[in-house]
Amino acid sequence: MSSSELQYIIEMSGQRLLPVSNTDNDIPVSERLQLLRDKAHAWFKVDIHSSKAVLMKRTLRYWVAGGHVCSWYPLEDTARIFPILPEPSQRSFQRNWPPGTLCSVPHSENLDIIMDLAQNLIAVAYIVDNDNERVYINLGTLDGDEVHPQAAGERLFLSDDMRNPFHETTSVVLKSFGRHIALSHNVPLYDNENPFGGKWQLQVWDWKHSTTSSSILNGAMNYRSDITVAFFFLGNDRLLVTTDNLYLYSIEDMSQPPELLAWFLMPVSLTLWGLLPMDDIEHPQTRMLAQPTMYTSDPAHRLICLNVPCRLKVDSYTQFFIISTRIFFDLDGTGVATPIPWEHWGPSNARIFQHPYHGRVHISGNRVLQALPVGDSEYIFHLMDFSPLAATNSRGLGHLVKEPSTIEISTCRPGRSLTTSMPYVHVMFSDRKFVSIESALENIWIDKDRIYMLIADLDFSTVDGELISVKRPIGRLDVIDT
Repeated sequence: MSSSELQYIIEMSGQRLLPVSNTDNDIPVSERLQLLRDKAHAWFKVDIHSSKAVLMKRTLRYWVAGGHVCSWYPLEDTARIFPILPEPSQRSFQRNWPPGTLCSVPHSENLDIIMDLAQNLIAVAYIVDNDNERVYINLGTLDGDEVHPQAAGERLFLSDDMRNPFHETTSVVLKSFGRHIALSHNVPLYDNENPFGGKWQLQVWDWKHSTTSSSILNGAMNYRSDITVAFFFLGNDRLLVTTDNLYLYSIEDMSQPPELLAWFLMPVSLTLWGLLPMDDIEHPQTRMLAQPTMYTSDPAHRLICLNVPCRLKVDSYTQFFIISTRIFFDLDGTGVATPIPWEHWGPSNARIFQHPYHGRVHISGNRVLQALPVGDSEYIFHLMDFSPLAATNSRGLGHLVKEPSTIEISTCRPGRSLTTSMPYVHVMFSDRKFVSIESALENIWIDKDRIYMLIADLDFSTVDGELISVKRPIGRLDVIDT
């Protein structure tokens, strides 16, 4: 109790954090400890009624990362990045990409983009119509038009195994984490015996060392089934792929296909929509480009969320599988030949929640933020903290939940229920009418300092005597600081 350094180590471990190597060592350990504790407790005292608004033009795709709003409008081939209420010490990016500037290759069409602020990286996946419809990935910088200085080359090339006619491709997804970039897509296969058949493909590059890669995964899929494919980077060397079950791969050796380490059985075959933690886009060793920080979340002790939409005859709702990533690192010599049953890994490492279909959820590190509708125009915020010290030090700031919870999944398997028991601290903020009848909550995000709410304004008009709403081209982003 008399050692600030030892307390700091315990606090970091209990909050599931890792130190950042470029930390300013001039800051006394006692101040770091106090800052860490203050930040943790600030989340239990946040004033949900106090926010700042940022007006924005609507596009088809938004995301918030590193204190910035990133947007991409595929139909107009435009993109934008700008800071949200930046701190004085924060490096900011502010740029607009007019049509034709994201990729200057003639006869090309952009499929997906990523913006990695921590590495000053923008990657654009595009198809070239007159080049056998092949896909390439261009690597550039957010603050200029030059090739990224750390990239092995200007563009990444797909292997021959991945080169299918991309005019038939669906669900193209581009992701990055540190030295890795991955591209996945689905390809329908026309077969009289299996007219709804297809396959999914995924390729991973070490973009700092090579423009080609042999790290490829693929599998069969059925377009009539509810099974979809998603993937997650779990730190520098592990990749999690979700189909009907969860498959963990090693991607240490990029000259070989990913090595299967283990596979985890889900309790039922479900439609899985993967949600990444917000801070996964920032690699701990490359944060010198972003706002200085003393710590980052531990990839071995984060949360992932599997979003499972279900529909009843009258209502629609969503089940959220909140899963701790520690199960993907503590394998205890588990062999790949034998799948791990849900009963052996799921109940103690997960919680399942069920909410109305138009509720919103986001994750950062060990915290889960939910916006749950109550009525036509109001939402209630729920915050859940799954870190061990939150349970130890809640001190009445939140409700500690240790008791197991059971949820029915009758829409997937009649009469089936699941019980989960991963402990957490639950905080229900007072209700706030932040969405009126003239607007709609489109999305929420949470990071280590703020809550973001994307709100779209609505216009109302009458068609054949029926009142309908149309989204205006201008909306706002409400930002709540802790």
